[in-house]
Amino acid sequence: MRIEPRPLNRYPWYLRPFFWSQRRKYGAVLESALLWARSPRLFKGVAVLYGMIDRRSSPIDPVLRSLVTVRVSQINHCSFCVDLNSATLIKRGASFDKVDALQDWQGSNLFDRRERVALEYTEAMTLSDQEVDDDLFARLRQDFDDDAIIELTGLIAFQNMSSKFNSALAVPPAGFCRMPGAGTEGPSAGG
Repeated sequence: MRIEPRPLNRYPWYLRPFFWSQRRKYGAVLESALLWARSPRLFKGVAVLYGMIDRRSSPIDPVLRSLVTVRVSQINHCSFCVDLNSATLIKRGASFDKVDALQDWQGSNLFDRRERVALEYTEAMTLSDQEVDDDLFARLRQDFDDDAIIELTGLIAFQNMSSKFNSALAVPPAGFCRMPGAGTEGPSAGG
């Protein structure tokens, strides 16, 4: 990592509930969160925004949300994000074969039409040499209503911010999941 997190006792008391929640969910406080928390107000804003994006009542189903976050993470070379989001994707019911095929989703028959257009939209928003054109947007509208498109767009934008933050600071994977393309399981983060 390019910047080291502070010891837990050096963060403001009002961030403890966030850290407690991460310990419950992941078995540890994530190094990425500790880096964001070096700026407590920024961390609170990011945490609240993430909570609004990844909520149960989202019009985007959990598996598709995770597919999108993994793909953005792959594009932005964020190994921490690929690790964490791949584990979440598997926990939400996707097979590891699907996770492994995500990097080359266009050549795989594991993805349905709705996933394909969402992934195409994800890449158009994320890759600097692409853009969202009217044709892609019209195809997106065949599977998503306006509210779902707003949610999907916000999710992609958020994951771009998050993965670029972690990638720039060289946050390493935490061992939540066997990395796609790797041959062995990573260490457990819960232990």
